[in-house]
Amino acid sequence: MSLTLTDQDKLTLRTAAYGAVSLLAAAGAAGGSPYRIATDGSVALASATGPIGHVLADKTKGVNLNGKSVAELADHVLPALTEAMSLLRKQAPAEADNFRSTVILAVEAATQRGEPSPSMADVTRKITGALDAA
Repeated sequence: MSLTLTDQDKLTLRTAAYGAVSLLAAAGAAGGSPYRIATDGSVALASATGPIGHVLADKTKGVNLNGKSVAELADHVLPALTEAMSLLRKQAPAEADNFRSTVILAVEAATQRGEPSPSMADVTRKITGALDAA
């Protein structure tokens, strides 16, 4: 099965993936390491392969992640994660699995150093829940 994505679909995938990393960075800001969290997560996203890797390689062109709080970011990111999984499951289930694995890898990379704070653990659960809700 081939994967045909519109520009809007690609924007949704980028918003979901890079948004998840941004959401973790915002949740981890109290710990003083949002830059490290964002960097580690983004490096993991850049390792994606296949069609998903090509979409994510365009980085965050057009993605609006200007929320002023974790809640505002979550309002954009969590629905985008669910929408991304839904559109991929309809077109190419293998790519949906690839996307989910890539986002989970980014989450793990972003939270790898030390015990995640309660807020980061909560955001991680919400990200996983959004990925699985589709």
